[in-house]
Amino acid sequence: MGKRHASADRPVPVLIVGAGPVGSTLALELAHHGVACLLVERHGAPSPHPKMDFVNGRSMELFRRLGVADEIRAGGVPARHSFNFQWFRSFAEPPVDEWTHPSVDEAFAHIARANDGTAPLEPYQRLPGNVLEELLRRRAGEQPLVELRTSTAFRELTRQQDGTLAATLTDMATGEEYQVQAQYVVGCDGAGSAVRRGTGIAMPGVGPETDHCDVYFRSTDPRLRPHGRYFLGISAGGATLVSRDEKDTWTAFFPELDDTDFERDPIGVLSRRLGTDITVEEVLKVTRWRGRMRVAERYREGRVFLAGDAAHEFYPMGGHGANTGLADAVDLGWKLAGVLHGWGGAALLESYEAERRPVALFNREMCFNLLEVWQRFPQLAAAGAPPSHLAGYLAQERYQIENTGIHFGYRYSSSPLVLAEQADTGEAPTWRWTGITPSTWPGSRAPSVRLPDGTPLLDRLSRGFTLVDFSGKELGRDAATAADKRGIPLEVLTVDDPHARGVWERSLVLVRPDQHIAWRGETPPADWSEVLDPVSGHVTAGRRP
Repeated sequence: MGKRHASADRPVPVLIVGAGPVGSTLALELAHHGVACLLVERHGAPSPHPKMDFVNGRSMELFRRLGVADEIRAGGVPARHSFNFQWFRSFAEPPVDEWTHPSVDEAFAHIARANDGTAPLEPYQRLPGNVLEELLRRRAGEQPLVELRTSTAFRELTRQQDGTLAATLTDMATGEEYQVQAQYVVGCDGAGSAVRRGTGIAMPGVGPETDHCDVYFRSTDPRLRPHGRYFLGISAGGATLVSRDEKDTWTAFFPELDDTDFERDPIGVLSRRLGTDITVEEVLKVTRWRGRMRVAERYREGRVFLAGDAAHEFYPMGGHGANTGLADAVDLGWKLAGVLHGWGGAALLESYEAERRPVALFNREMCFNLLEVWQRFPQLAAAGAPPSHLAGYLAQERYQIENTGIHFGYRYSSSPLVLAEQADTGEAPTWRWTGITPSTWPGSRAPSVRLPDGTPLLDRLSRGFTLVDFSGKELGRDAATAADKRGIPLEVLTVDDPHARGVWERSLVLVRPDQHIAWRGETPPADWSEVLDPVSGHVTAGRRP
């Protein structure tokens, strides 16, 4: 099957502006559901700067659905390496504290032992963001339904009388300016999004804005690891070292000060911040960036949507920003597919902001928590706090890297697509910071559990909706027929496993394409339209039938 080339007279269903990890993931999600798109990127090649370095377990579960999880792991930091933070007054002294977190190998071992829904299907993976960007962009470009145009800049949008959008693009190699038409446009073009500016959507910030410097370099100097391996080494002098590959590639970032002689001697500045002289074989890149905490006031303007950093911008710590954007892409992708295939109603696209913006607002506050530790640690050290006091302060904040609950625990409780339950059917599970609370409470992520043959139940779910039937009485048999009449992709999965039934809590559980629960019950509804109409966006969901 050849690629369909978008043009001014041949509209493409979706134009995605920005082929970073979020834009490429959105393209893969659309192709996963049989929808064509045009993916444009102003740069000719992925960034040489590593940017993000942490793909959380929930993102890896979503990538597993798209068939790219194994390749991501193959390109990342080897699974044997642990995920530790070391906090130093100076690299010339032992660390005052170390935050430890299991390696990927250790996490997989835990997953193999746990089968009660408290473990994820996939643990996190460390890898440089530019490696992820290159991998996802290549995989997207290989899809027959994805037309990838690099060295292509987005200029502006014009709304047509028929409701479609005309986008003005520029070929960066030739300077040629031309138009393409699209039914929908998604801005995945970063914090300075041209798509967002064109819509007039405001992106107010909260908290401080601070300028930072980055140095990306190669060094085999053992003084960078004076006390063993770590992922992050944080110095009270204000520098943070990031081990990119557990070999010789590093990034250091630190706040920019007025007296910083950064451009002339970045390694000298870094050495002073670390409290020890280091030898560097090669400086790969030097950059400046501004740290902000911003979330767009809305995620949509008509047929134009925002995702990733175009919709929310956080400080690059805690893995919140990039992973929030990856989940944006999956959420929006299957919903655009539903509307374009004709089975999705108006509320399907309305639910994107209702579901994803609250997650961004929550994650922004969690990022603030970790940022506060980063800022207080050097302040306390500069004020003369002894090592024992610094260690005590850091010990009480260690929970912040044991944040599995943040990554897996968000629920779309206010979504117009989720059929909420009456209070008398049971209380919603309590959210936990440090672990997964398994639940099929509507809006939650479906729990991961292995079936008797060892197959993960999440791997048995279909690309569309899946009604998991534990009843042993074929209570869900009429759902597929009712869905077929509406064109809704739905499969009934019969599961004969009392243990899985116990973890999943109900005899019938309807799972969305993104593995979140849409509805559950002990018995089928009197009329399946009471469930299928709301979850497909044709009416606003209310209490469960």
